[in-house]
Amino acid sequence: MNAPPGPEAAAFLSLKIVVAGGFGAGKTTFIGSISEIPPLTTEEVLTEAGEPIDSLDGVQEKATTTVSLDHGRRTLNVPAPMMLSLFGTPGQDRFRFLWDDLTRGAIGAVVLADTRRLDGSFPSIDYFEERGVPFVVAVNHFDGHRYRTGQVRTALGLPDQVPVVDCDARDFGSALKVLKTLVRHALTTLTSPPPDRHGLPAGRVAAHPRNQGAPS
Repeated sequence: MNAPPGPEAAAFLSLKIVVAGGFGAGKTTFIGSISEIPPLTTEEVLTEAGEPIDSLDGVQEKATTTVSLDHGRRTLNVPAPMMLSLFGTPGQDRFRFLWDDLTRGAIGAVVLADTRRLDGSFPSIDYFEERGVPFVVAVNHFDGHRYRTGQVRTALGLPDQVPVVDCDARDFGSALKVLKTLVRHALTTLTSPPPDRHGLPAGRVAAHPRNQGAPS
């Protein structure tokens, strides 16, 4: 585990990372497993009043939900000494108005894809694409719902340049691998010429909506 920056903190890059994904995709768990400080969470107990608004289809065991944000921190030494500030977004549509504030100044984002409800990833992917924020898709596998990363890439209509990696949001090593992948991808993307949007696959054109549902 890397120690937090001391007097030499000026040598550290300070980078903001957003962790997004659908309702129940594992964002709070991901930040909790990787944060070197006690994470800040804003989870509240789900109530009957929210049943008509928040669908629990596929995540019936979920008892709490993030209503504002999650926050954690992780220092890394790869590819350079840096401190990552992690901000988790709420997954429900009714809290979407918070995303702009949480994303402002971020160098990149992790989109957690829940293989039980893969269509829950679409709003996050569209959001970061539209704003030019580099992102990786972390496929958070759940028991009985495992798919190859290539299947998930196809189902989400992702171009080859967007990394898609396996993930267990509960596991420190797995979450660390996702963060390192994102940092490398974001730093490469932000220092490269903008892509030719005419070269994007059909899934990126408004007239060709993304594939719906789970991979086949």
